[in-house]
Amino acid sequence: MLPEAFLSRLKTQLGDEYDDYLRSLDRPRAVALRFNPLKTDTFPPLPFVQEQVPWAKYGHYYTPDARPGLHVWHEAGLYYLQEASAMAPVTLLDPQPGEIVLDLCAAPGGKTTQIAALMGGQGLLVCNEINPKRAKILSRNIERMAVSNALVLNHHPKDLERHFTGCFDRVLVDAPCSGEGMFRKEEAAITDWSEETVHMCAERQSQILATAARLLRPGGRLVYSTCTFAPAEDEGAVSEFLKTHPDFSIEAVEAPTLSPGRPDCIDAPAPGIEHTFRLWPHHQRGEGHYAAVLRKSGDADSELIPSKAEKLPKEWTEFAKALGISLPAGKPALFGSTLWWLPEAAPELKGLKVLRPGLELGEVKKGRFEPAHGLALWLKTCASVQDCAPDSPEIAAYLHGDVIPSRQKGWTLVTAGGLSIGWGKGDGKILKNHYPKGLRR
Repeated sequence: MLPEAFLSRLKTQLGDEYDDYLRSLDRPRAVALRFNPLKTDTFPPLPFVQEQVPWAKYGHYYTPDARPGLHVWHEAGLYYLQEASAMAPVTLLDPQPGEIVLDLCAAPGGKTTQIAALMGGQGLLVCNEINPKRAKILSRNIERMAVSNALVLNHHPKDLERHFTGCFDRVLVDAPCSGEGMFRKEEAAITDWSEETVHMCAERQSQILATAARLLRPGGRLVYSTCTFAPAEDEGAVSEFLKTHPDFSIEAVEAPTLSPGRPDCIDAPAPGIEHTFRLWPHHQRGEGHYAAVLRKSGDADSELIPSKAEKLPKEWTEFAKALGISLPAGKPALFGSTLWWLPEAAPELKGLKVLRPGLELGEVKKGRFEPAHGLALWLKTCASVQDCAPDSPEIAAYLHGDVIPSRQKGWTLVTAGGLSIGWGKGDGKILKNHYPKGLRR
């Protein structure tokens, strides 16, 4: 049962469209996934994948009765299960390869990994999450989706001002909100809702936007998004921000499949608020979302100063040479015995709470190197590969943690239908399983 106060306000907000909205809640919910170009250039056919999401490159709807999260290719990072409307803000952000980009409220990682896909592994993607548990989920999803150029941080947004003021070409603020657009999807969103929650979220969004403004370089693009219908958190939040930040303006972006913002739903709309965007479940195949594209005046380069590179240990060099592994542009860093490959633009990390500084290569041990799971997922191939059909008993055994038959010797990349899934170590007869215990099923 939807809250009466919510329905009363929405009836005024939607007018003649109110009944259309109510009817849309009775229709089956649209479900979607987003293919990952970091994993492969050619996406294999899947029987449950349907037509493309109109506003999202790589986004597709899938049949509601399918369970794509159980397919081995989900664990391999071929696709990310993501609500269709939630794909729109990153399309509007339009990140480019080689840029320095921030996802300020990043967990669980849907929009972060969408940004990474569009950046093509080039540049620096900083993704931050204030909640430690959610930050770990974010880190895991970045690993699964073969992202090599992401820095995962666990900070209050304002803490980042000490390190990154004026640094970012683009900033995404997918703000914590009252979640009205998710009422059909999540029962908890209904039970947690109140008018007080809407006002509390609007105040918090104002603070986050003010921080985002300072982190963006002059001339940069800021996209603000929510998954709520509440005008105070949408057009109202943007209008209030623009009153106190005259160096920002709304940027008119072409998005013909999205609905326009509503100047009539707030008292003092900012100029151009009609060029912001709403996604309604009775207009688009998706849940409720709002997004605004903002441009900061001026033109200046990023103020980010990259850190210095360390030296690669010989254990890695010998391992990589034996398996024919070539890394992208970047620089090595050793944290304890763990070797990471950082993006070229990665800054000095001292003073930052870092969960993931880039691509994890593995552990440097005395006289040998033990590769990380993240490296396996990032690799497309190497000199020693054991390929199994996605629906084979061998891949099921591997995901369960069992050994599998193999003629390979030494470290071997295990692939499922040509897509990397993890490591094994062979003796010429079997592969000892190195699939992480926490992921086994």
